[in-house]
Amino acid sequence: MLERVAVDIVVVAGLGIGSYKFKALDAKGAIAAALLGLAVIELGGVYPFAALLTFVVLGVLATKYKFGEKAKLGAAQGRGGIRSWGNVLGNGLAAVIFLAFEHFSQMDVFWAASFAAIATANGDTLASELGKIFGKSPKLITTLKPVKPGVNGAVSLAGEVFAVVGAFVIAPFALPLTSEKVAMLFAITLGGFIGVNLDSLIGATLENEGITNNNSTNFLASLLGGFIGAVLFYLIA
Repeated sequence: MLERVAVDIVVVAGLGIGSYKFKALDAKGAIAAALLGLAVIELGGVYPFAALLTFVVLGVLATKYKFGEKAKLGAAQGRGGIRSWGNVLGNGLAAVIFLAFEHFSQMDVFWAASFAAIATANGDTLASELGKIFGKSPKLITTLKPVKPGVNGAVSLAGEVFAVVGAFVIAPFALPLTSEKVAMLFAITLGGFIGVNLDSLIGATLENEGITNNNSTNFLASLLGGFIGAVLFYLIA
């Protein structure tokens, strides 16, 4: 037991240091990511940890992709794409909450919630970062009026495609954990996709009104995406 925990600590610490060296996270962000990663692997094991790691890698790559072009549009991630602890918790805390429920209840519905929360974060990051480059004529989700790339609540066809893909690539990590594989795949993908669009809706309303910021918007969206994933799994499994 202690040896396994020690190995887990070494692994997440190494990944935290790597994210800091690669300039994906600042020092506080790297520490938060290591602690959050440790919570994920201790509560849920290797599969949700692998899903979270996939999100981190894809998110970094999407953020760095054509960063200069996004900067010229005024839509690039602040601080040169380096994120901090608030962003880490905004994208990962909901999954930890759902994993804690699964850990103590041993119910598959919370696997669906956990992975749908990660799928929401992954889909949102890909939709946001790549949609700014490939999305044509973005529109505000609440009014469908044209807006500039990177505006809170902006959506595009390309962004929606990346949202689906981003949610879908997380779903297979959950399949070894359940016998209801088709239901799990569907619930996570659709829950994540809906969560991404709820992120846009919250951004266009609460965030633009100053009620939430980017980090709390991400947390609410991933929490809702996870909840929707759980409900979908419960209804069809």
